[in-house]
Amino acid sequence: MAKVSPGEFVRQVRAETSKVVWPTRQETIQTGVMVMIMTFILAMFFLGVDSFFNMIVRFLVGLVS
Repeated sequence: MAKVSPGEFVRQVRAETSKVVWPTRQETIQTGVMVMIMTFILAMFFLGVDSFFNMIVRFLVGLVS
């Protein structure tokens, strides 16, 4: 791979950055809200799974003692 000068590198970075389609403010907010909702749903799911396994382990430990 050929080495490029720092100036050429900066020009290439600017050219590539100008090709990026940046999200609008509304898209960013909508995505953030969806992430929060999905995080909450997954947290509730894993709370339920953890509680279920906790109940099973307590039942099995109760049988032994």
